[in-house]
Amino acid sequence: MSHFTAAVVRGSKGWTVSDLELRGVSDIEDVADRLRDVDLDADISLLFVEIDEEYLVVLRLDEGEDLRVFGSDSAVVEESRLGAVLVADLEPPDHGIEIPDDPDEADAGDAGEDEESGAPGVDADPIGDVDLLADLGVPAPQLLAMCAQEGSLPSDVTTEICDLFGCADDVEDLRGA
Repeated sequence: MSHFTAAVVRGSKGWTVSDLELRGVSDIEDVADRLRDVDLDADISLLFVEIDEEYLVVLRLDEGEDLRVFGSDSAVVEESRLGAVLVADLEPPDHGIEIPDDPDEADAGDAGEDEESGAPGVDADPIGDVDLLADLGVPAPQLLAMCAQEGSLPSDVTTEICDLFGCADDVEDLRGA
């Protein structure tokens, strides 16, 4: 199982991006501790974990506290030991949100199901806090649509979110390193 991690942290100098080693983590608190260590004074710390180009897990800490986690699909628990560490204790969200075909339509509230192609992401079962990025410009419907968009990889979602923060190039540089 391969994975990519990007710690995206907002501190006094804006957003910074760095790698975060997850080898040997035993539980979600161990992961949170490593994320805290990236910048002890950060306002917001995010960790994007892409697993096998199929699953995305996003962790968030505000001022080093209040861990919130979102997973694009609960299947990651069975497919990956790391996925199990990150999301095993999460419940499916009770969001009542229909996922739009186009992530750009998510803000408009036009979230109808396409009768011919069916709803996107039918096979996906997102878990955790779908609102963890809402105050940063990615409301729950948009996050769910981004994850469910046909042909979209976790790396695409990470890059699109980080583009909103102005640090997508740094994430791509990290990915290429």
